[in-house]
Amino acid sequence: MDRLAALIVKAPLIVLLTVLLGTVSVLVSFFDRENRFTDRIARFWARLLLEVGRVRVRVRGLEHIEADKQYVFVGNHRSLIDTPVVLANIPVRFLFLVNAKYVRLPFLGTHLRRTGHFSVEPEDVRASMKAMTEAARAVSERKVSILLFPEGSRARGPMEEFKEGAAYIAIKAGIPVVPFALKGTREILPIGSILVRGGPVELVFGEPIPVEGYRLKDRARLTQLMFDRVSALLGEPAPSPADESRSQVV
Repeated sequence: MDRLAALIVKAPLIVLLTVLLGTVSVLVSFFDRENRFTDRIARFWARLLLEVGRVRVRVRGLEHIEADKQYVFVGNHRSLIDTPVVLANIPVRFLFLVNAKYVRLPFLGTHLRRTGHFSVEPEDVRASMKAMTEAARAVSERKVSILLFPEGSRARGPMEEFKEGAAYIAIKAGIPVVPFALKGTREILPIGSILVRGGPVELVFGEPIPVEGYRLKDRARLTQLMFDRVSALLGEPAPSPADESRSQVV
């Protein structure tokens, strides 16, 4: 019965809300140069989606986030529901750094471009480095935070190795990294499913990692530290330290 209700009620309602509020956001973006109203619309959409999906989010560690500071948020990625969970519960304004394939999609891509989010081409290292340099500059100038899922895609099993893009941006912009862990989201919306299941989710923030003293050549070391911190928040064992084979940047 719950599966049937999710299929005939939840799923269509979530699609409708996404299309409706996405359209409103794109229209508002033409008059909202700083994207403050589009940010509010996105957060409203996220809260509505979680409410419709009956997703109960418990948040811990908010004391580590100061409202007047900027951060690079990094965490694990296991479900498409991760996006509304973080949007609804991170109390500072932030932008996403996403795979460029999403920017090329007809509807979502327009929204991402119009609302100021950043994109990278994972297969083109030079273009990715240029995009991340631009993201670091823009984040500093616009006084907003940025959020990345450094695994690069949703993990089907244990957390996968982090790519170095988050460390690059944090060092380049000179802003601290806040690790976070998402627990239970894979059960809410598994990979390959369109049905949002109700249930509990936990979002846990760790202490900020300062980047003073790090140089760009140290980004592999910072990336490993980020991975270890997120692993600890998840309660999962971390693998051996990163080796010299780490080369991907996004």
